[in-house]
Amino acid sequence: MWIAGGGRRNCPKTLGSVAGMWILANRVLRTSPQLGRAVVLAIAMNFLATLCFPARASVPEGVWLIDAKAAVQIFDCKGLLCGRILWLQIPRDSQGQLNRDKHNPDPALRQRQLCGLTILWDLRPASPDLWEAGWFYNPDDGKTYRVSAQLTSDDVISARIYLGIPFFGQTKLLTRIPHGTSRGWC
Repeated sequence: MWIAGGGRRNCPKTLGSVAGMWILANRVLRTSPQLGRAVVLAIAMNFLATLCFPARASVPEGVWLIDAKAAVQIFDCKGLLCGRILWLQIPRDSQGQLNRDKHNPDPALRQRQLCGLTILWDLRPASPDLWEAGWFYNPDDGKTYRVSAQLTSDDVISARIYLGIPFFGQTKLLTRIPHGTSRGWC
């Protein structure tokens, strides 16, 4: 449900029941003012207790494989979802050096290692299994994209990566994997 001035909220179906209780309170208030005031107070307390608060999603921490090319460690960064490269299918270049961020538009950053590089950040919880309005840096092309992510099962995240509007973006599936000790781990 969308609330004016805010984002998505988790709202139980209390507004309809509150309206019904309000009608009942009006009837009781007409017949017994003292009892009616008690009913109105109870309705007000019930409404305050069930206000729609912003959804808080717990970050699905762990290691997630993307396109069988990279594994990203998803972690909580001050209540937001973030992720850093933890494994690369091809961790070294042809000279045996660790892969660097060679496509970065900032020449000063082209020598940083890809291992450990934060590539997901600022994903804000929108509901228990949905994060929105985040950023994804793609080291393959050096561009930064918008990203939203949804936990579709305990072991799968569906990420929508886009420029501008999500409709023109691309969906990537991230699959949870165990942290390993094989070649390619950072």
